[in-house]
Amino acid sequence: MKIIQKVLLLIALFAGSSSMNTLFAQDSVPTDTTKTYIVIKNDNSRYIGKITYQDAREVHILTEELGELIIPKHEIREIREASESESNNDTKNQEIFSTRYFLSTNGLSLKENETYIIWSIYGPDIQFGLKNNFSVGVVTSWFGSPIIGSLKYSKSLGDKTSLGVGTLLGTGSWASPEYGIALPYTTFSYGDAANNLTFSAGYGTTWGGGYSGGRALFSVAGMTEITEKFSFVFDSFIVSGTGNDDSGALLIPGLRLQSSPDKAFQIGFAGIAAEGELIPFPLPMLQWFRRF
Repeated sequence: MKIIQKVLLLIALFAGSSSMNTLFAQDSVPTDTTKTYIVIKNDNSRYIGKITYQDAREVHILTEELGELIIPKHEIREIREASESESNNDTKNQEIFSTRYFLSTNGLSLKENETYIIWSIYGPDIQFGLKNNFSVGVVTSWFGSPIIGSLKYSKSLGDKTSLGVGTLLGTGSWASPEYGIALPYTTFSYGDAANNLTFSAGYGTTWGGGYSGGRALFSVAGMTEITEKFSFVFDSFIVSGTGNDDSGALLIPGLRLQSSPDKAFQIGFAGIAAEGELIPFPLPMLQWFRRF
């Protein structure tokens, strides 16, 4: 009888051991470590790299920018294989245009050697990443007047917050060389490259023709991802004043279509709020983004 009990006990232990081994074997999900994947979290942040390990609880992804990350499965919305163009660019390169709305910027930064240009019906806007977190740019019209240069330093304050400090310096160039403009500003952003909200403040000064003066300027801007390619974008400029007669705001809501990591198109409909009225701008704001 004791021998039968021992045999049954051994069979039970063996069966339990086999079940546990099977359970743990099923926990680990085989992954092709030679392929590049995109991991999209619920907050729309994205990571590109090689998946070195994954199971029912977490995913290990090796990225060029941040090294190996361990992401809990419940925080992940989608895992898919990256296309060839996506594989050649890290996450920030895919969302290089996220540093701009229509006119204003935010606390997000360009990386070193990242460069993009915005073509619009009014003129070109070129932005260069000289060093990580430091960028310069130039904006002008198709007539070359005015010409405005920009400088911006960005700093990450945490996973979701960033701060930017910069200035715009411009001249009327060949048409009105005696005129100039300066706008130092500070901008604070909350969110990531796909979904963010930005508050900016600065002081704009103009001079020339025997006149000089300035006003405090404010901006509330942001963007949110509607689908993987479409985003809603909002921009604004608010001019301070002592009353309704000398204060106002420029409001620009619109849509951005990012067809690839290197290309995007944006359309906005501007309106001027002043003296208790909202006056629509007659022409839409059309912008073509290109990375190079």
